Amino acid sequence: MNDFIKNLFNFNKTDTNVIGIDIGSSSIKIVQLAKSKGKAILKTYGSLAIGPYAGVTIGQAAVLPGEKLSEIIIDLMKEANVNTTNAGVAIPLRSSLVSLIEMPNLSQSELQKMVPLEARKYIPVPISEVTMDWWVIPKDETRTFSSPQTAPMIKADKAEVLVVSIHNEVLNNYTSIIKNAGLSTSFFEIEMFATIRSLIEHELSPVMIFDMGASATKLYLVERGVVKQSHIINRGSQDITIALSQGLQVSMEKAEKIKRSIGTLTKEEEKNIYDISELTMDYIFSEAGSVLLAFEKKNHKSVSRVYLTGGGILMKGFLDIAKSKFQTDVVIGDPFTKIEVPAFLSEILKESGLDFAVATGLALRKLQEFL
Repeated sequence: MNDFIKNLFNFNKTDTNVIGIDIGSSSIKIVQLAKSKGKAILKTYGSLAIGPYAGVTIGQAAVLPGEKLSEIIIDLMKEANVNTTNAGVAIPLRSSLVSLIEMPNLSQSELQKMVPLEARKYIPVPISEVTMDWWVIPKDETRTFSSPQTAPMIKADKAEVLVVSIHNEVLNNYTSIIKNAGLSTSFFEIEMFATIRSLIEHELSPVMIFDMGASATKLYLVERGVVKQSHIINRGSQDITIALSQGLQVSMEKAEKIKRSIGTLTKEEEKNIYDISELTMDYIFSEAGSVLLAFEKKNHKSVSRVYLTGGGILMKGFLDIAKSKFQTDVVIGDPFTKIEVPAFLSEILKESGLDFAVATGLALRKLQEFL
């Protein structure tokens, strides 16, 4: 064990410093928080691209073995001057299964027996091969409808149960990655729950989180803090880079720079770039719009706001395009609104901090262990 890892283990047992680690498809993000006078304080944060470790360009997604991911985490902790091993770690949404199922309105003890049996219908592998958890979603007593004809049939004897399962092999792999990085963790959490924790607070109406990463765009429909629906669009910002590289006949590295600096601006001299980007963007927004409308039709409620997050939204002009695509309020999510940050970082984080929603949400949950 190298000196850096040894030093990490020598932290004060009363120390409230914690870190959230988000192992994404194109980068690993880390956020360190501490609790002071009842407040969450940002101590440090950082990100390292996975691409160079896999021999590809920064911004490209890559699949690496666990040992290499552990190495990146150690390098990132050095660069970000992390000084704690208390970690919360994210599991990607595509490595999990989240289902909203309808159950009889029974007692907790009765549901404890019935939910695993019912969940077998939704889990495509033997139940013994997964780790499963579930929650009963509180009934919404505040539903309003424009007319009796638009109101859905609400069954008083039914309960909605959110079932979450992760394959044990996935958990074992992540456990190994964290252990080899010299860290300790008390939980693994599916990334969408961490994102919701950092971005949303006291929303009474349904909202959608639009999380655009390198290889995929994830959608979360959330009502009163509860996930009602999730969806993965298998295209992300990397697809725009690939399209620009092919369309402009430039390297992936140059295409990535063009995307970041020009990306989706609509000036006449940049029309060619915009047209190439638009093909991918239209596909993503079209599917996102269909998911949103289907949710509204099923639940007879309007989505009041769309929160944009993820590294893919860092392109110039992205917010304006999103506003033109969604027929509702669209804002850029700020993962640091619940955290006290140094004054000199506040403006920087408005741009560079948009990709840290998952890591921040994990660290916020980890801090709750010190209550």
